[in-house]
Amino acid sequence: MPVNLTQNAVSAITAGDVNSKPLVQVLDIKLIGSTQERYRLLISDSVLTQHAMLATQLNDLVKSGRIRKGTVVQLIDYICSTVQNRKIIVILNMETIIPDCDIIGNPKMIGDLDTGVQRSVPDRNNGSATLTNNNNLGTQNSGRSNFSNSNNLISRNSGSNNVQSFRPTVQPAYQPPPIYKNHGAIVKNEAPARIVPIAALNPYQGRWAVKARVTAKGDLRRYNNARGDGKVFSFDLLDSDGGEIRVTCFNAVVDRFYDIIEVGKVYMISKGSLKPAQKNFNHLQNEWEIFLDTSSTVDLCPDEDASIPQQQFSFRPISDIENVENNSILDVIGIVISVNPSVPILRKNGMETQRRILNLKDRSGRSVELTLWGDFCNREGQKLREMVEAGHFPVLAVKAGKVNDFTGKSVGTISSTQLFIDPDFSEAHVLRDWFDGGGKDVASQSISREIMPGGLKNEIRKTVSQIRDEGLGRSDKPDWITVKATISFIKTDTFCYTACPLMIGERQCNKKVARSGNSRWLCDRCNQEFEECDYRYLLQTQIQDHTGLTWVTAFQESGEEILGCSAKDLYLLKYEEENELRFAEMIKSCLFTQFMFRLKIKEEIYGDEQRVKITVVKAEKEDRITQGTRCSHCHSSSSLYIGDTNLIRDFHWFLAIFTLRKSVLD
Repeated sequence: MPVNLTQNAVSAITAGDVNSKPLVQVLDIKLIGSTQERYRLLISDSVLTQHAMLATQLNDLVKSGRIRKGTVVQLIDYICSTVQNRKIIVILNMETIIPDCDIIGNPKMIGDLDTGVQRSVPDRNNGSATLTNNNNLGTQNSGRSNFSNSNNLISRNSGSNNVQSFRPTVQPAYQPPPIYKNHGAIVKNEAPARIVPIAALNPYQGRWAVKARVTAKGDLRRYNNARGDGKVFSFDLLDSDGGEIRVTCFNAVVDRFYDIIEVGKVYMISKGSLKPAQKNFNHLQNEWEIFLDTSSTVDLCPDEDASIPQQQFSFRPISDIENVENNSILDVIGIVISVNPSVPILRKNGMETQRRILNLKDRSGRSVELTLWGDFCNREGQKLREMVEAGHFPVLAVKAGKVNDFTGKSVGTISSTQLFIDPDFSEAHVLRDWFDGGGKDVASQSISREIMPGGLKNEIRKTVSQIRDEGLGRSDKPDWITVKATISFIKTDTFCYTACPLMIGERQCNKKVARSGNSRWLCDRCNQEFEECDYRYLLQTQIQDHTGLTWVTAFQESGEEILGCSAKDLYLLKYEEENELRFAEMIKSCLFTQFMFRLKIKEEIYGDEQRVKITVVKAEKEDRITQGTRCSHCHSSSSLYIGDTNLIRDFHWFLAIFTLRKSVLD
């Protein structure tokens, strides 16, 4: 079925046309690239053929079969680039006109026009190849090329053959953009860069430019590797279509652009190179990253462009953070309900930094810890503390916070994080209205160091004997349960250890340290010495209920909840002050005290032996007075709960001995 394609379309596109929207045919499709799927097409205007690269966002057209060999398409958005001295058309958008069609005409590669080389084009009718000779082109390519507009397709019948002819409306001859007029011959790279949406950027484009707003600017960082010392900084861009991309500069390029780039300003950027984004450092939803070099240009746009938003958020409710993977980067917004003082932290490199923890709550019924690091502590952190102490609980929007899953879920700042206090947009106004309208008094459950994955809604209550009887902890994932039990024994010879206080990234090292020869503390992991170490609980505790007993391990936070003091205070009491009596009293005060234990149970390998390790995630002390009062409505023996403490402990001693004897006999 003969179809009229846009005449001389290939020649026009390779000459610089980007507006004619021609009708062409796909002759071949080839999948290229090992790390990333890309499709290379061979397109034809019935006379000439040329290779074209399909933008990755159009890959589904091939996978779904809407574009295949023989398909007639209309090119909507496209550009011609020179890659390794070869012309390649990059197709950014196109539409399918005829899904399946025989090969039209006897097309030849555009590079063969001047050589007279014969090429074979597959014949879809009989499977054979047709030889064509470029010398018979005559004068069809002399003078100016005529172009057709394929917006309208006209059908006509031709005699008894019932031939359907698709004829685009004839357009005037292609004219170069006005900027070329009266400038004479155009040499390579003289054409002005075309503004391209960030979402359409790809490495196959030759000259491009983006107009975008800087939404974040990273710190200037210095590094040292095998090639020597260097420096680097990055900034993020947002354009009017909502596309985001990161721009990175190294060494001499840093000196050119670091002082020029300002957050919130709009720039025109061109002559950069596109490389795959390093996802371990780049959280933006873009597979590419721009690298600027000495030939790149960064021009400030003096006029404010209201079409480009100031910032783009993708907020997640705090309740969703419970199920987010560790180290994920996300946006969150909430009401600041508490702000802790800033404390100094010693990093691995020996430099001191600041850390400040605050709490956010939102309408999801959850709250989360937000950890501020470095300058955030004294800048936004101090301002937030003053506002909360004055009775005003501000709305805080966090752009690009990092999720941490150490004993619960929390969010921390990184170099690219941005904090917005009482911002002026709809999400903040809705949250403020909710909080002022009664949300302030609504109880919220923290997801940081207080609940197991899944939260209280999925809380699983078990007895001590069920841990063994049901084989908990022996699957691929740990089991999280809640047990109501009493502490019957605490090991006091190794209740804590000396730990490294240095920071590795955003987390404390916490490795065990020992005295060096000069009485300083030495960490083998960090290979650093320091005057003072940290003391952290490693509490081996036996707990029991009416069904049995088991050993559990309590680390820092849960150890403090059980003993009511820090590991350092208890260590100094025993080893520095040598007050054995007071130490024994503190341990004894915890025995036979009932707790609600939240436990993590997981089988681990120690040497060649597999053991089930039970870790205390949270220990909440039971209020016996309240329970006794509650039970008094049902039992006349409520005095057992509210009476003499010694009586209760004697009862627990009897229960412990009975349970132990029973377990031995069994």
